[in-house]
Amino acid sequence: MPLRPNGLARAAVRFRPAAFAGTFIALLMTVAIVSACGILLETGLRAQAPPTRYAAVPVVIAADQQVHMRSGSGEGAYEVSAPVPERARVDAALLDRLAPLGRAVPDVVFPVRDATGATSEAYGWGSTAFTGTGLSAGRAPGAGEVVLGGAGGDGRVSLETPVGKREFRVVGHAEGQGVWFSDAEARALSGHPDTLDAIALLPAAAPASAAGSAAAPASAADSAAAPASAAAPAAGPASASATGPASAAGSAAGPASAAAPAAGPASAAGQASASASGPAPAAPAAGPASAAAPAPASAPAAGSGERLAAAAEAAVAGRAEVLTGADRAMDPALAGAKDLLTALGGSFGGTATLVAVFTAAGTVALSVGQRSREFALLRAVGATPRQIRRTVATEALLVAPAAGALGCLPGYALASWWFGRLKAKGAVPDAVELSASWIPLAAAVGIGLATALLAGWAAARRPARIRPGQALAAAAVERLRPGWIRTPLGLAALAGGAACAGLAATGSGADAADASLGVVMLFMLAVALLGPLIARACAAVLGLPLRVGGPSASLAAANSRTHARRLASAITPIVLAMAFSSTLVFLHTSEDRAVLRQQETGLLADHIVTAPPSDVANRPLPAGVTAAVPVTRTSVLAVLGSGADRWMQSATAQAVTGSGADLAQVQDLGVREGSLAALRPGTVAVDRTLADSAKAGLGDRLHLHLPDGTAAAPEIVAVYTRGLGLGVVTLPAADLTGHITSPAPTELLVRGGSPALAELGAVTDRKGWTAAQDQGRELNAWANTTMAAVLGGFAAVAAANTLVMTVLDRRRELRMLRLVGSTRRQVLRMLRWEALLITGAGITLGSAIALATLFPLTRALTGAAPHIPPLLYGSFVAAALLLGLASTTLPARRALRPAG
Repeated sequence: MPLRPNGLARAAVRFRPAAFAGTFIALLMTVAIVSACGILLETGLRAQAPPTRYAAVPVVIAADQQVHMRSGSGEGAYEVSAPVPERARVDAALLDRLAPLGRAVPDVVFPVRDATGATSEAYGWGSTAFTGTGLSAGRAPGAGEVVLGGAGGDGRVSLETPVGKREFRVVGHAEGQGVWFSDAEARALSGHPDTLDAIALLPAAAPASAAGSAAAPASAADSAAAPASAAAPAAGPASASATGPASAAGSAAGPASAAAPAAGPASAAGQASASASGPAPAAPAAGPASAAAPAPASAPAAGSGERLAAAAEAAVAGRAEVLTGADRAMDPALAGAKDLLTALGGSFGGTATLVAVFTAAGTVALSVGQRSREFALLRAVGATPRQIRRTVATEALLVAPAAGALGCLPGYALASWWFGRLKAKGAVPDAVELSASWIPLAAAVGIGLATALLAGWAAARRPARIRPGQALAAAAVERLRPGWIRTPLGLAALAGGAACAGLAATGSGADAADASLGVVMLFMLAVALLGPLIARACAAVLGLPLRVGGPSASLAAANSRTHARRLASAITPIVLAMAFSSTLVFLHTSEDRAVLRQQETGLLADHIVTAPPSDVANRPLPAGVTAAVPVTRTSVLAVLGSGADRWMQSATAQAVTGSGADLAQVQDLGVREGSLAALRPGTVAVDRTLADSAKAGLGDRLHLHLPDGTAAAPEIVAVYTRGLGLGVVTLPAADLTGHITSPAPTELLVRGGSPALAELGAVTDRKGWTAAQDQGRELNAWANTTMAAVLGGFAAVAAANTLVMTVLDRRRELRMLRLVGSTRRQVLRMLRWEALLITGAGITLGSAIALATLFPLTRALTGAAPHIPPLLYGSFVAAALLLGLASTTLPARRALRPAG
């Protein structure tokens, strides 16, 4: 029979507004938390950015930016993947395979630095065919030449490139910012000539195209010939203008146009692709400054693009990815943003949902339990168990949908604020928008409704099934016997938490970290399930000093022992707030302290030069400098675990130019096994936490994926203890050649001092370098603080809500105390003692759970005990005490106010 609202449910809502207001607030907040996390999760799954660079390219060929690995065994095997730390690149040999399909343009992007230290992005001139960049003056570059963005910089210019310092002749200026070389020279200067960032595949130009200027031979782009001699005969009459429209096939017009002659496969596009040279400049019609900007190639019809993509798939034969549509964005920041949003909405959202559901269920159960006497009266006058259960379910249906609908509003506001802050901090690209469909909102409302129904059904089971003759007697006193369902489950959770704590205490590396994360969840579950038993124990222990504190304190202790279930409903949210907030916040403070100590102890260099010249290792040491070691900072993917249970984790890395003995003069990594003197190509030194997680030791091979995703297995020659502050992986710079976006050193660690260091780059001391590293951890600090505020704030409001509900439900009891002679002041003092007992129990249990989690977790991550700033912890305790006192005293004053 379907549930329908009845008179009992409507009357209960109308005549007991305080209890249902508390339930309404708890469900509203639950829906808000769940919907906010759901919106972030949906945004992470659906996030996409427009393909700005390749918007005019129908098909892009690029390498897979994820590293894939099989884990598990047998039927339980599964694939794990992780994004490459920098950028995976595609084999340049694919240009020959793609040349017959159309115009295959090699694309590389790399940083260069001018004499002033300003950094710009450098490109191959061929990319102007699809980016729309045009010349404002001069001509396209050849060998040893460059086109600069903007208007300044004529003559010759010296640029720091990934392969060293080079001098180029400026032959033109382009619209926009950047530096352009010929395609062949750009590939050589990038540091990885045999691989490309991507290949832009454009449709072949029509033979009779009016696309623009006469095409030059592919080799002309790399020659030093004058502009007037650069023009080459085409299949038809050469156009005197570079402004002709693009052909219907999608070719690009302009001075750098590579309009294909009617010669078939041997088109200029094919030659350019095969020889990896840039398109040749066309002869200007009215001097060098008159070259018009090329128009970006227009995308062909959908059917043509699909055919081109299918042909490209067959040509690359699985050696690269063929990207179309939104996949052409190829934004590394987008992949990171998707992972971050998915982790927030999924991992943190799952924890937050669990906390919210348990808290809301406790509030609903408290609301139903407060009316046990009413249900007993109904049973005594003939109400059936089904009518009692239906009444409770109907009450939930009256409150939960309204709370859910309103809860979606703060949920969306929270998600919008959180998303906006992430975008402002650069963690999410500006092009990504917040996605909020009906799915997370409906799921949140459904979870709220299901929580209310299940919690109400569980709480109403006993008053519904008890015999009518026993109902009033059973409602007069609180049941002492533990529940036969909650108690075994709670004991199992408690045993599981203790087992995880033992594993975390005896384990190491990732195993200890994973086990310690289970501690907080299982212990919190045990507190929620064993609440009445724990509350009775807390009342017995903490109530001992209250018995000698006067009548009010003694009465508070007696009340707490007698009403353990009521006490448990108030303690549980405080435990949640203290446990989760302390774990998240103090984990960050512990990591920060460990990083700072490792940096202060391990950095021996007196000065650090940021962004030194790429050839700094070959320069003589300035006077007064005893040691100078170039270091390139990047990240690698380490394969952790052993056997079938393996996964990948990103690890900070420092690539050293020079020997390990040189590095030991400027860094003390705290080597405990092996020696840095053995560091050479094909070897690696690692932090002990990574070695423990990888189940590897001295002499073993550590399986890595380099910054571009290339697999490597160097031999471990040293294990150290200060990797968290200086670098988890240390390897020779030679092993990263061709596998990193910019092989130029990011830092020069200098022992000694000299005024000449200022000529090499920005110079700072140890303290300044440490402060700069600290800025990079600001996002993690903010994320941890925000998550702690969301969970702690929710639990705090839930605790206040529960305390208010409890006090308002005791109005008859409080007035009876007044009738038997207690003064108003004595009653309020009794309630304050109860509030102190509740908050004290919550603070103690929450702190114990946090410590049980933090000790093994920080030992696994940092090798040290947790760092808990006394003032910060004191503020948590003070906030909990203030919350408990205010949530008890304010409603009590209202309840004790004389009628009328």
